[in-house]
Amino acid sequence: MKGDHHVTEEVLRKKISDKEILIAESGNEIVGWFRFGYFWDNIPFMNMLIIEEDYRRKGIGRKLVHCWEEEMKMKKHKYVLTSTQSDEEAQHFYRKLGYNDAGSLILPGEVLEIIFIKTLPSET
Repeated sequence: MKGDHHVTEEVLRKKISDKEILIAESGNEIVGWFRFGYFWDNIPFMNMLIIEEDYRRKGIGRKLVHCWEEEMKMKKHKYVLTSTQSDEEAQHFYRKLGYNDAGSLILPGEVLEIIFIKTLPSET
């Protein structure tokens, strides 16, 4: 996927095969996408959300996240995780979506990474 230099093409192909990528389209054009995995192999973790510049602030990212959360809820997951660097605006986006700060991590040579958690509503 354009803009994701964090994974190899081989990993990306596996993610597609495992249905761990969601894509937003406008016409025949990909305008956003979402990649996830599992923390500790069982907690859904949003790894990457990218919306093309011209399509930002139109609710596309919110819809992708909501779609993923609904899918994870249907799979009986109780909560989901994500993270963002402390110098990125995305932290405000996640908080608006109901994600709460859960801790942080500092990798060598990187800025503070904020970990977020969201409890998914249970079916009653």
